[in-house]
Amino acid sequence: QEHLAESGGGSVQAGGSLRLSCVASGLSRKWYRMGWFRQPSGKEREGVASLATGAPIYADSVKGRFTISQDKAKNTLYLEMNSLEPEDTGLYYCAAAPGYDTSLRSVHYTSWGQGTQVTVSS
Repeated sequence: QEHLAESGGGSVQAGGSLRLSCVASGLSRKWYRMGWFRQPSGKEREGVASLATGAPIYADSVKGRFTISQDKAKNTLYLEMNSLEPEDTGLYYCAAAPGYDTSLRSVHYTSWGQGTQVTVSS
């Protein structure tokens, strides 16, 4: 059974940084697309970054500030977030699905973590 567990959220001031981690277990297929999503309070979930077999992709709102990476030996996905803005506040989710290509669409993911809260104050 696939399981994802996020950590690393917290409260920071604008301009600060955070690194989110997502430990994955039970991913038995050879190739997976991995993604980070966020959901601000009262708003829809949106894709932030995705990583698969090629280059990662990012939402326009986070390009140049966020970096997605993974350590396959540790079964861990990361999201390095720099120059944080109040608009980055939300519940951040890690997601996975068997596949070769990247996607920022939540419908393309089959497994989800419980989320970790990120709050950025001005």
